[in-house]
Amino acid sequence: MVQLDPEKIKRDVQEVFERYGRNPARMIEILQDLQDIYGWLPKEVLKEVSRQTEVPLTRVYHMATFFKAFSLKPRGKYVIQVCTGTTCHVKGAYMVLDRLKNVLGVDVGGTTEDLMFTLETVNCVGACALAPVVVINSKYYGYVTPSKVDEIIKECREQR
Repeated sequence: MVQLDPEKIKRDVQEVFERYGRNPARMIEILQDLQDIYGWLPKEVLKEVSRQTEVPLTRVYHMATFFKAFSLKPRGKYVIQVCTGTTCHVKGAYMVLDRLKNVLGVDVGGTTEDLMFTLETVNCVGACALAPVVVINSKYYGYVTPSKVDEIIKECREQR
């Protein structure tokens, strides 16, 4: 279980509100910035946002769960997204995905115990000419094969 400092949460939420105000219409931007700080949206953060905006917690939670970009679980330092769109699928994305699952020891949606990697699939990243494509924290890797997976993961671990 991740322990969070309530005072830090208050400060972080306050800092984000200094950029956007307490305007509920800016809730997506507020949640995005808070997720950038924590890497995910802890329940305590959502409660603090609700408290300071006077928006019911259920509404804040609804926003956080509606958009796939938000995570209510801790995510890894490196979020690995395997494109499973048609072109990537045809060119071997699922073989790459299987290799990543084996190397990392997690299934899709899972995060390694050391919080280093989170494995996800996405429907399309718009880079069909590079298929199959893996995106790690906005960095695109094209023409990925199962044999390239170890090298990519090693590169991430060395950047620690």
